Amino acid sequence: MIAPDFGRGWGRGPPRTLFAVDSAGATAGLEFSRWQRMLLPGAMVGGDGEHRTFRDWVVDAVIFLLALGVGTIVLTSTWQEHSGLFAAIDLLLGLAACSLLWFRRGHPLAVAAVVLPASAVSGLAGGAALVVVFNAALRCDRRALAWIALGAFLASASYSALFPAGSYLGDMLITLLLIGIAVGWGLFARSRRALVVSLRERAARLEAESQLHAEQAREAERRRIAREMHDVLAHRISLLSLHAGALEFRPDAPPEEIAAAAGVIRAAAHAALEELREVIGVLREGTEGATLPPQPSLRDLPELIAEARAAGMRVEAEIGLPRDGTAAVSELSGRTAYRIIQEGLTNARKHAPNARVRVRAGLTAEGLLEVELRNPQPVGAALGGGAEPALPGAGSGLIGLGERVGLAGGELSHGPDERGDYALRATLPAER
Repeated sequence: MIAPDFGRGWGRGPPRTLFAVDSAGATAGLEFSRWQRMLLPGAMVGGDGEHRTFRDWVVDAVIFLLALGVGTIVLTSTWQEHSGLFAAIDLLLGLAACSLLWFRRGHPLAVAAVVLPASAVSGLAGGAALVVVFNAALRCDRRALAWIALGAFLASASYSALFPAGSYLGDMLITLLLIGIAVGWGLFARSRRALVVSLRERAARLEAESQLHAEQAREAERRRIAREMHDVLAHRISLLSLHAGALEFRPDAPPEEIAAAAGVIRAAAHAALEELREVIGVLREGTEGATLPPQPSLRDLPELIAEARAAGMRVEAEIGLPRDGTAAVSELSGRTAYRIIQEGLTNARKHAPNARVRVRAGLTAEGLLEVELRNPQPVGAALGGGAEPALPGAGSGLIGLGERVGLAGGELSHGPDERGDYALRATLPAER
């Protein structure tokens, strides 16, 4: 992946390029349009020196012509000092040095190792030496840049000594000024490229994080809806199963009892369908702007217990709460307590249909809401006869309860106690 390499590239060790490119030669995670690929450097979109863009070809041609132009000016100012042989050597070395600039992207040190010695005896190679310094500031580490800048200065000093065209001190001052401009320009271009890449990577990272957060929110909402479906439908369907089992067990019951049981089954089926329709509506329309049905609270506990008793369960309830039901209990804790009792009654109908269930809910002196459901093993099941088969269960209800209680800031425990009874306990903070 293309990434700026300032921290490592300016330290000790071998020369490093400004960008590290992945094996595919493309910027990982960053997408560029066609016109962006044409206008950006190849080091930012496809690899340093391997995939030249249209901009790279234009820049390379301009730099080649600029190096030839500057070298021609230097050579012209000292032409009278050249003999026929030295003039031919100068032209050959200068043309070779300017041609090597086409390979400066992938091999900055190798090009510098050839161009700088050539510029020591060739005026035409002087322009190529300045390009080499600029290229080192753009792509090499600081140690390599220092050596290349020093080599360019010494090469210029050597050429001015061999072919003096004016004041030697003035030539050296001009050389220092040109080298400083090349280094400063290269470092500016380097930092600008690194800034562009870092901004693009940051935008891509923010987009990925935004998508991840949206997916996490959708997943959390799906889990919440799944818990609601389990808590509601499992309760209703267990009631249906209980009444249907009673009809199957008592086919000779009086018509009045059969009609009453059928009415309860019809009402429970209707309520289950209504609640299922509400949940499906939320799933279809999405969670944004959707109006959820009113959630149950502690005020609905008497109706829940009465419904369980009407289904034939033996429920002993001890609700030690204020008369209004939720005066000292937060909405979240009250709804969680309701779901705990609902799930406990559902499990009792599934796994201990003939057992007596004791339900207790109340506030402690420490301001905590305690909920407990306890049921012994049914006698019929212990003797192995006459009991209805337990309904299947996967344990997902208790897992959902654990999540609910954890979100409410409470603690949940379940399992056999010291007397062998099955107990479901929860402690919740009464206030938000």
